[in-house]
Formats: sequence, structure tokens, C-alpha cells
Amino acid sequence: MLWLLVSIVQMASGQAASPPAKVPAKENGGQPANGKSAPSSEAKPAPAPAAKPTAKPAAEAPAAEKPAADPPPADPPPAPADPDDEAAAENAEAAAVAKPVSADPVQIFGWREHISIQGIEGKLIAKMDTGALTSSVHAEEKELFERDGKKWVRFIVTDPTVAKPVRTRIEAPLVRIARIKEPGGESAAREVVRLSFQIGERKLRGEFTLNNRHNMLAPVLIGRNTIKDLGWVDPSRTHLAEQKLFR
Repeated sequence: MLWLLVSIVQMASGQAASPPAKVPAKENGGQPANGKSAPSSEAKPAPAPAAKPTAKPAAEAPAAEKPAADPPPADPPPAPADPDDEAAAENAEAAAVAKPVSADPVQIFGWREHISIQGIEGKLIAKMDTGALTSSVHAEEKELFERDGKKWVRFIVTDPTVAKPVRTRIEAPLVRIARIKEPGGESAAREVVRLSFQIGERKLRGEFTLNNRHNMLAPVLIGRNTIKDLGWVDPSRTHLAEQKLFR
């Protein structure tokens, strides 16, 4: 009512009173009623700077798998024994795995037997020797020659243990030249031939080295290569072939 009184006084004095300016009421949280925003005298706070995305550490690449180490090279297989080297062949035979004993009947021979060699008249004495690999026969006047492009050997078989032995000349294809280790340790070359022979009723064919057995007890020696096909040897007895003993 005060402004009314003031107006009346002013009218009396000839002045028109102006109504006081209305302050628009703010609605809706400070917005003017007419919907227009009033400029604010207060400075608006600067917007906070957007946080920079923190760089994530790059995931470590999985360590490259090391290639599996190559397995150590396998030992090379042992070289086959030289068939011409008697000592090497014996070592290879000693290292071989033993075969199981057969249940079949096996004939027993004495450590000394009579032997008939094809092409020779009469019989000779043969010693069974499990300590020797290859059989051998006493041979004299050996001579190598060729026949139809192949090597042959000519030699004389005899028994140097008797006073007047029968001497028989034989010709046979040469199988090979073997290196035989002598008792003194030196190696000597020996011709090898294949001969057919018979002990008791057993007929076989095997390799024989041509050797000088002048100082030996028998002109023929039967080695393991033949004994394994012949039968068993009883080292306590002789001349069992004719008795036809079996185990």
C-alpha cells in the first residue's frame, strides 16, 4: 500500500509515479516464467577437462615357442662284418644273440671223425674245432687260373701225417680270399673253396680254406660254420658218427 500512498502524493504534486519494476519470479529451478533464460551475472564454472583415456599397456605377445630340439642322431648301425676277415667275422658272431635250442633230435659226433671229400679216394681224419670259424683242408701246390671268365684254384689234397699218403689233385671255383689270423698274430691270405663231403651218413657242402696243415694233428679241420649244421660235438670221445648217437 505504500506505493499507492506515494502515487497519491506524487499526483498531488503533479508527478506521475512509476510502479516499481517487477522482478520476474523464477520458476522451474531458476528459469523465468516466460521460458527465456535470463543472463546470469555469475561466471559459469569452466567444464572440467575430459579425462584422457589412460593408455592400456599393450598386451605382451606370447613368447614364441622354441622349436623342439632335434633328437640326437641315432648311432649308425654297426657295419657288417667283412666275410673275408675271419677275426671280424668271429667277433660279430660272438656278439650275436644266441638262438634257442631246438627240441628236434640232434646227432652227436666225437671231436675226431673220418671224412670223405668228393673227388678224393679214401677217408681222411677230421678234427672238430669249435674254436675255428671256417673249415680248412691241407692243400699243396696251389695254383690260381681262369675258366670261362671265372677264377678257379687247382691244388693237391693229401695227408701229411702218414708215411706214403695218397695225393689227389682237385680243381674248384675260387669263392674268395680270406684273411686268417695266424697264432703269431699276423694275417695270412687263404684261398676259400666249396667242397662236398660226408661224415658218417651226413652229406654236406661247405667252405674250406686251403691251408698248410703239415704240423697239425689232422689234415682236415671242421669249423663252427659246418658244425652248426652237422650236430653236437662230444669233446670227450672220438669217432661217434658210425654209432648214430642222438640226444
